[in-house]
Amino acid sequence: MRIHSAVAVVSLATAVSASIVPAAGAADRAPAAPTTFSHVLVNGGKDIVLGLTTRKTVTLTWTVTDPEGVVATWAFLWHGPNTDDADGHLPQYPPAGTCTVSPTDPTTSTCTMSFEVNAARDLRHNSLAGTWNVLTDAQDATDDWTDVDVAATAKIKRNAKVTVNASPEPVKKGRTITVTGKLTRANWETRTYTGYRGQSVKLQFRKKGSTTYTTVKTVTTGSGGTLKTTVKATKDGYYRYVFAGTGTTGPSTAAGDFVDVR
Repeated sequence: MRIHSAVAVVSLATAVSASIVPAAGAADRAPAAPTTFSHVLVNGGKDIVLGLTTRKTVTLTWTVTDPEGVVATWAFLWHGPNTDDADGHLPQYPPAGTCTVSPTDPTTSTCTMSFEVNAARDLRHNSLAGTWNVLTDAQDATDDWTDVDVAATAKIKRNAKVTVNASPEPVKKGRTITVTGKLTRANWETRTYTGYRGQSVKLQFRKKGSTTYTTVKTVTTGSGGTLKTTVKATKDGYYRYVFAGTGTTGPSTAAGDFVDVR
């Protein structure tokens, strides 16, 4: 699937028509040097993590080089087995990038393009979470077009939430503390947060007066994303669960729950 602005599509059609009848002497001309793309970066290199109704502005930057000079260039995200069978693309109608020509190299331009991702509108299937590809495209001054289907990749992930509750509070020193919680993530199909089962979550503790959490143990989520474990009460402090995230789901950290040990 190729997506261009209306002006770009007209230019492309003109270029294709012109190529049907070679210009005189075309066979004697040396082949044009290729357009190249580099430094392609999505969202500053950070994962795009979206909840049920998240609206986020994403910036895509890239560098394009062509010996003939670049007239216009585009970039967009796509998801699927290939561009012809893509099941998602962002943005829907990509604008041309805004480019700045290098002051030391007129054949090279640094380009940027920003667009909004609206989870409620753009992400209706959980299968869209994971790796997306970046397609880059450019038209040079001689009307040659170059595109690269996978110039880079980016991660779009489902937002996660984790909770914690440590009890009883207060508790006598040496007694058992039960720490429960739940890990859920955005379900883009049901438009609710649902339990995330079978995931490793760290239980961490920070003693009163300290700013540092240390990992006590790792707990695996059960049915419905439930978390439950026990620890011995030794000192006043805060317990929290920390989920590192997966290839399709973002990380989450619960706010610490204080336990008074007497």
